[in-house]
Amino acid sequence: MNLAPDVLKIDVGQTERRLVDFIRAYVKKTQVKGLVVGLSGGIDSSTVAALSAKAIGGNKVLGICLPERQTWNKQDIQHAKDISRLFKTQFKLIDITSTVETIRKAIPDYSCRQRVPDGNIKARSRMAFLYYYANRLQRLVVGSGDKSEIMLGYFTKWGDYCADLAPLADLFKTQVQALARHLNLPEEIVAKAPTPALWPGQSAEGELGLKYETLDLILHGLEHFMLPDEISRQLGLPLETVTRIEERWLRSEHKRRPPLTMKTGYRTVAHDLRLPYSL
Repeated sequence: MNLAPDVLKIDVGQTERRLVDFIRAYVKKTQVKGLVVGLSGGIDSSTVAALSAKAIGGNKVLGICLPERQTWNKQDIQHAKDISRLFKTQFKLIDITSTVETIRKAIPDYSCRQRVPDGNIKARSRMAFLYYYANRLQRLVVGSGDKSEIMLGYFTKWGDYCADLAPLADLFKTQVQALARHLNLPEEIVAKAPTPALWPGQSAEGELGLKYETLDLILHGLEHFMLPDEISRQLGLPLETVTRIEERWLRSEHKRRPPLTMKTGYRTVAHDLRLPYSL
């Protein structure tokens, strides 16, 4: 396989139609009254909000922006409002600072010095808010994780990856960018540096150590069973860089699977007792 940049090129028009049909069909199948989207003002959630609005109408899509004091960003909040206005969705802005602080105080020996567990509290708090409104309004939560983040385990387990459907889960970040431009999302949102907003100054590409243009090609090669040394040779990267990405992908598999179960019966739920999705 040749890992030229155009190997990830998609038919954005066809992709839009398929995803819109996918969302619309699942809403119809489940007979819910609408959708809830965690709207951060970033490219992934903005794209999901746009697709959801096109699928069932913006009046049935609730975008919820959930900032907190440490990572409060006026531009991100404005971008979330802009997307809601552009696609005519419902919108709520909820400051979750008091919720996060209450949880911190409730946990014995809590330490804010460890950024990851502290940041994950924020992601899981946001998940709780989204599902509260989904339950109350008889709606589904639409996830905004893309394939790059999911393969790398770059998300909070039982946090921002929690959703009822995930339209972008089979699109790499660079493919989401192409789709977002096709959907006429504002360029400042498309080009903005991605961040999970779990602590001040957090940068996805900074933490992952590579630009998404390169990361996506590595992940595409690994997905197609290419050996790390061949990926390294084609992309002109140190072998240790490719093996680091491969190791991260393999090491995070537990985050993408249901809880590990010891088989004691005839058929085990989520393992060999699985029912098909019939859209």
